[in-house]
Amino acid sequence: MDILSVSNFTFLLYFGIFLIHQRQLVVSEYLYTPTDRIFLSCGSSGDTTDDDRQWIGDMNSKYSPLEPHSVNKSIAATALDQPTASTSIFPYKNARISQSQFTYNFHLSTAGPKIVRLYFFPTTYRGSNKNFTATKGILDVTAGPYTLLRNFSALLYAEDWATDTFTNEYNIFVKGNQQLNITFSPFLGDTNDTYAYINAIEIVSMPTYLYYTPPNGSGVAVVGENEHFYIQNDTALEMHCRVNIGGKALSPTEDTGMYRAWESDVIYVYPVDTPFYGRTLLQLNGSLHYSKVQPYTTPETVYRVARSIGQNKLDNLKHNLTWQLILDRGFKYLVRLHFCEIDSRVTKPGDRLMIISMNNEKVDGGFDILQSSGGQMTPIYKDYIVLGAEKANTDTYELLISLKPNESSVYDDVILNGLEVFKLSNSSYVLDAGENPESAQLPPLSSENKSNKKALFIVIGICAPCLLIAISLYYCWIVPRGRHRNGKHWDSFRESLFCWRSRSEASTLTKELCRYFSLSEVRDATNNFDDEMVIRKGGFGKVFKGVTDGGEKIVAIKRLSPESGEGHHQYETEIKVLSHLRHVHLVSLIGYCYQGREMILVYEYMTNGTLQEHLYGAGNDPLPWRQRLEICIGTAHGLNYLHTGAEQTVIHQDVKTTNILLDENWIARVSDFGLFRLGLCSNPNNTKVVGTLGYLDLEYAKRGQLTEKSDVYSFGVVLMEVLSGRKPVNNNLDEEQRSLVLWAKKCIENGTIHEIVDPALRGKIAQECFDKFVEIAEKCVRDRGVDRPNMQEVIEMLEFALRLQETADAEKKATNPSGEELLYRPPR
Repeated sequence: MDILSVSNFTFLLYFGIFLIHQRQLVVSEYLYTPTDRIFLSCGSSGDTTDDDRQWIGDMNSKYSPLEPHSVNKSIAATALDQPTASTSIFPYKNARISQSQFTYNFHLSTAGPKIVRLYFFPTTYRGSNKNFTATKGILDVTAGPYTLLRNFSALLYAEDWATDTFTNEYNIFVKGNQQLNITFSPFLGDTNDTYAYINAIEIVSMPTYLYYTPPNGSGVAVVGENEHFYIQNDTALEMHCRVNIGGKALSPTEDTGMYRAWESDVIYVYPVDTPFYGRTLLQLNGSLHYSKVQPYTTPETVYRVARSIGQNKLDNLKHNLTWQLILDRGFKYLVRLHFCEIDSRVTKPGDRLMIISMNNEKVDGGFDILQSSGGQMTPIYKDYIVLGAEKANTDTYELLISLKPNESSVYDDVILNGLEVFKLSNSSYVLDAGENPESAQLPPLSSENKSNKKALFIVIGICAPCLLIAISLYYCWIVPRGRHRNGKHWDSFRESLFCWRSRSEASTLTKELCRYFSLSEVRDATNNFDDEMVIRKGGFGKVFKGVTDGGEKIVAIKRLSPESGEGHHQYETEIKVLSHLRHVHLVSLIGYCYQGREMILVYEYMTNGTLQEHLYGAGNDPLPWRQRLEICIGTAHGLNYLHTGAEQTVIHQDVKTTNILLDENWIARVSDFGLFRLGLCSNPNNTKVVGTLGYLDLEYAKRGQLTEKSDVYSFGVVLMEVLSGRKPVNNNLDEEQRSLVLWAKKCIENGTIHEIVDPALRGKIAQECFDKFVEIAEKCVRDRGVDRPNMQEVIEMLEFALRLQETADAEKKATNPSGEELLYRPPR
């Protein structure tokens, strides 16, 4: 069996073929068949099939809510808005709403543990000729004896997680009477106009001991304590996160029959500002051996993908693999780590020993997957109980889960395949502390609840940054120019500043406020826009090198040309995007200035300029091949974050070597978001094709349909530039060589691709690495977007190419004790 660092597309292709041939085996053995499958669409009538689930309306059905003592009966209401395109509209079109308590009574087929999911879409609803605004939707929810939610505002939590819709998932053990009552009550503070609501309820049976401790079980080890904890039938669990480490997100229909959704781990990788992703491992060959866990424990995909540090010795010394979670104080948590040894090099106990730590406390000093599981391709998981710290200045705390190699390990590497975290109910059967924000937007709370620290924390975290930005924009932007702007346009722009967030922890990003610079500050920083300070020019205007804060900080100051119609758009979009996106491979926006006719952006200064300047035409020394590879990998990480790391897919739309900047450590930073497209904020009727000649995706140019694969095409052109050291279009060359992409494709077809290689690189590239790099570039610039890889797949292939070069370099160095430079044969 060989580990393949290849594309997820290839992985899914092979895995799909495997599943087709093993279909009968999968159906009978790998999937769990729930005895109860209830999908209730609240506030609607009739049946609807969506995503392989048959939803039943609660109106005039056996699931109609019970409200015997209510004066104001619940009503069916319709959402006046709908979720963004990234979210299925169903089951969020309707809701059951009431200003009194109402209860759903479910008679189940069997006793035992059930997965209960509650669906919320906080928006304005219309019912019985009345509007119900999202700010008034504050409720308590109980299920049997358990308090699931208390004084709960789905609106604020949805905003905090940067999503339109909100789903809570619980595990509840139903007793022998096979009955489960779920009750919704409006929270009653000093006002009586709050209401309770619910969009949908899902109840699915689950295996008895998937998360609960079996009768003869030894319990779960408690972190920091010499004891074990037993998760018994009287404990309810709330799912905090379920993560496919190193892999893509998996939809509920890709689960093993229980409709569990699995997230990508990108937003959890720590630290947030400079995350270390390590390497992604895939195992395509061989069957999994389920001798330690049941096949329904996780989807097979989870155990075939893992994140590792990699084989770079320097990385292993500098980095751990770490994930960060934000947990509530005062509750215990179940942390489940999924492992499967998929690396064919690890063949015997002791080959891979890992130190597992939680908040710098070692929980296992030498975990050996092979020793614990009994062999390769054999899934296993380890459970831990984390004791939530008692009350402190904040109501949340960070949990850091870290893996690093044990010094005795043969291989200095670690892996993790999956992660699940659940909050456990306390002795009072409560899962929610009930501390909700005290906000001017929400009804006043009763006096006994006005000491909520969490409330203040959440409201400040959500509202303060938006308020500060709004005030700055109003006085420095809207007021001076309001008479000259289209009101709707600027209103929608201000709205987008409020709604846009990264999927990364909102509480972290809200601290990254945009600074407002006065025009006098900018003039001082640039010596009154002295042309000697210009470092770049473009259709947008000029970029100056500037010095701010009394000479302590060097910045790049982008002055947009007032005559550029595209410039206004670029100005808006860069503020909208860069003020909220933070990634080690993206240029960070520091601030802005809008005064008179001046539109100015201030962002990080990149010491080493653009990638293009180090490839051709600027008189710089040529970049070494390995450094070029690392720059390509960094750029790919930045683009992948834009495509997958934000709530909406961000399509850069102008990927080119002049928009790839290099900092003082030669780390690649993607810049210039002026042409970007965003699903939520872009105009669907805008079919104008924009981009740069030579980098423009021809499929997009012909059809006007922009996708993230258009960025992949442009990145493929960048790869060819990196390999050839020439412009993508050069009209001074013979006709067949004018277009770099067309020339490269012709050379690949004729077997003469070595002709395009930069003369400075000849003899410096290992043949295996060269072949893989050319393969990647060719895949990226294929005519049809569907035939191109996504950026995550590109990352994996480029990292594999880098490893091929590193291996070849190490072998050549070992045969050259004199230290003289030995060249490779020119690529064929």
